[in-house]
Formats: sequence, C-alpha cells, structure tokens
Amino acid sequence: MIKKPWAGRFKKGTHKVAEKFSASIDFDRRLYKEDIEGSVAHAGMMAANGIIPEKEAEKIIKGLRQIEKEIDSGKFPFREEYEDIHLNIEKRLIEKIGEVGGKIHTGRSRNDQIALDMRLYLRKEIEEIVELLGLISERLVDLAEKNFGTVLPLYTHLQRGQPVLLSHHLLALFEMLRRDRERYIDCFGRVNVMPLGAGAGAGTTFPIDREHTASALGFPEVTRNSIDTVSDRDFIIEFISVSANLMTHLSRISEELVLWSTKEFDFVDLGDEFTTGSSIMPQKRNPDMAELIRGKTGRVYGDLVAILTIMKGLPFSYNRDMQEDKEPMFDAADTVKSCLAVLHEMLHTIEFKRESMEKALGEGFITATDIADYLTRKGMPFRKAHEVTGKIVGYAEEKGRELVNLHISEYKMFSRTFDEDLFDYITLEGSVGNRKSFGGTAGENVLGMIETAKKDISSWKKEG
Repeated sequence: MIKKPWAGRFKKGTHKVAEKFSASIDFDRRLYKEDIEGSVAHAGMMAANGIIPEKEAEKIIKGLRQIEKEIDSGKFPFREEYEDIHLNIEKRLIEKIGEVGGKIHTGRSRNDQIALDMRLYLRKEIEEIVELLGLISERLVDLAEKNFGTVLPLYTHLQRGQPVLLSHHLLALFEMLRRDRERYIDCFGRVNVMPLGAGAGAGTTFPIDREHTASALGFPEVTRNSIDTVSDRDFIIEFISVSANLMTHLSRISEELVLWSTKEFDFVDLGDEFTTGSSIMPQKRNPDMAELIRGKTGRVYGDLVAILTIMKGLPFSYNRDMQEDKEPMFDAADTVKSCLAVLHEMLHTIEFKRESMEKALGEGFITATDIADYLTRKGMPFRKAHEVTGKIVGYAEEKGRELVNLHISEYKMFSRTFDEDLFDYITLEGSVGNRKSFGGTAGENVLGMIETAKKDISSWKKEG
C-alpha cells in the first residue's frame, strides 16, 4: 500500500474506490510544466532566505528538471494512487534524490500550489488566445481593404434592410473581436497575481519571501489575503466568462457564414478546405467547420455554468469540490483556441460573391429609407415621410417594379415634394455614400475605419 503524505493521522488506508474517485492525475497532469516551474522558483526562494541550504535547493532543482524531461519524453511513471500532479512529482523527486526531495513542500500547501499552477497556465493560454485574435482581426481588415467598394444588403430580422459596404460589415466583426481581445487583456491582469505563500489558507510560519518568488515567476504582485488566495477561483470564472462571450461572437460569425454559403444567399464560397460532402447527396458542399464552431459554443457555455455551480455554495477557504475547476478551464481554453485557429485559416480561403450580392440588392426596395429621409430633408415630418414612403413601396410592389425604376411622375402622385434630384439619393451609390454620420457606411468613413483598425493592429504588435 502506498503511504499517503497524511498517513500519520490515519489508521486505515484510502479505499480503492475512493482513491479512484478522488484522483485528478488523469487531467491535471497537463499542469506538470507549471507545477515544476513553481517548485523551482519556490526552492530558489527558500535557499535565498536560509530556509534550506543552497546545495539542497540545487539538488531539488536539478531533480525537478530531470522529472520534466521524463514527462516530456513520456517516460514518467504516473501513479493514480498519488492522486494529483503535485504528489506524483514530489514522490518521484524523493525517489530520485532521496529524502531531501521532501523539503520542496516546506512553507507551502497543495492549496496555494494548485492556485499557482492554474494562474501560470492561464497566463500562457490568454497570451495565445490574444495572439490568435490579433491574427483574425488583421485578416478581417485585409478582407475589408481588398473588398472595398462591394455593396451588400444589411439585414435586420433576417430581412433586407439597407445597402452597406461589405468592408463596413467586416469591420463590425473586427470591432466585436477587438472588445474580446480587451476583455482577455483585462482578465490577464487579475490572473497575473502570485498566490504561493498562502499555504493551506493561514499563511506559513517559515520566513518566506513572496516577492522573491513572484519576481522569479514574472508576477508583478502577490495576493493580499491568504484565505482569499486559496478560496478564489474568480480568475477562472472570469476567463471562462470572457471565453463564452467570445464564443458567442464566433458563433454569430459562423451562423452568418453558414447562411451566406447557402444557394439562397450565395454570398460566399468557403472553399473545399473547410467544407465537407455528403455520404449520399453528391452535389452537397456543407459548411461543417462553421457549424462546428457554432456547436462548440455550447461547450464553453457549459464550462461556465459548471464552474459557477461548483463555486456557488462553498464556504471559505479550500474545499475538495474545487478539484473540479480544472476540466472546465482546460476545455474552455482548448475549445476557444481550436475554434480561433480554424476561423483564421478559413478566412484565408473565403471568397465573396459580388454578383450575388448585387442581385440581392436589386430586390426588396432596399433604398426605401432614403426616400423617407429625402422627404424629411425637404421639410416633411419623418413619421409622415415614413407613411408616404410605405405607400410608394406598396405601389411599386403591385406594379412589380423596384423603386429606382419608378418615374418621377409616379412619385409625385404621393407627394408634390419629390423632384428629379430624388434619384441621386435612392441609387445604391447615393444611399451608401450619403450615410456620412460617424461610424456610418459611407466610403470615406469606412476608409477611415480601415486606417484606424490598421493602427490598432500595429500597436498590438508593438505591445507583443
């Protein structure tokens, strides 16, 4: 029977069923690099403060690096009876360098140790996600610049509403992802706080130097309250919450790509690389990758509900329930990164179908709002102008003609206010070009948006 670290208090060993039920090594083993990194810093701090001799610290650090290589190469003997990554590494360290290896746990607890591991892990994951968001954002701006001048219908309620520049639409996606990037960076600041030194929750009697450890690990500050430190999973909740928000946006983008790739819309070609065929219908080309991003959004929502539910009823400070925090954290990070990677590559194969967009613009009375605006500029109250325009649309619909095809004499049947200059406003070019309000779809505005977005991306690159 394996001797547990707490065996001195117990007369009987852990039941095999309980041992298997409580083990987390199957999933927390992926924190091995973070666990070793934290232990190396802890050993160095203890030596610097006279808690253990320098030679013992060097021996511990050397042993930890050897263990890291063992795990890297797949030769490490993981054992379920040691429960988690912390004990597996500690027991292996003792096997390799003798009893001195047991000194690595001086002045710390698994409670603050796992908090450190997860913060180290999330720092890396957030950096990777922010980088991917930057790449996708840059691609969206490239597409906006490449397709400048292309016009498509803006939909509300999934009905054709007004003409807008495709570049404007793509930059709307850029804005969503820019906010997501900012949320991750804000989250990073709260993740990037060093917890080691809180012990089991009350601190430690050893003369540790928490700032020394924080500096060694690249943390700008340390946590302020030892009880809160081991109780806190806000940083995980926030990470998954930000991830769920991002996935909402990725799902909406994907939904649009799914719709736009149908023959009913036919606005985009997603390319063979990111579509699949049917096992029975030879003609099909299905937008499976976009659909999977849309579907995987539900996973991250589930991760958020899971972590909130785990934490909602826990008393201070540490409780074993918190062992269940890792799987939703891992899943959210893995899912977000895989979805971003696929979307990034998919945006490099996408082709927009300008002819189909133009065809859609030619139906549905899409410049009706411009008629109402025209009458309003001539002095008619907007509500009256809206009513008059509605009657004109009804008339055009009965005649089976579009608004630009009506004669000025037909317009005058509804209001003597109309004049020939009306047609300067109700063409697609006039409708788009006249929307010059800040943030609107006029070409000069959109060119400015592209330049602003390019400056944003340039500053992100400088920030690293």
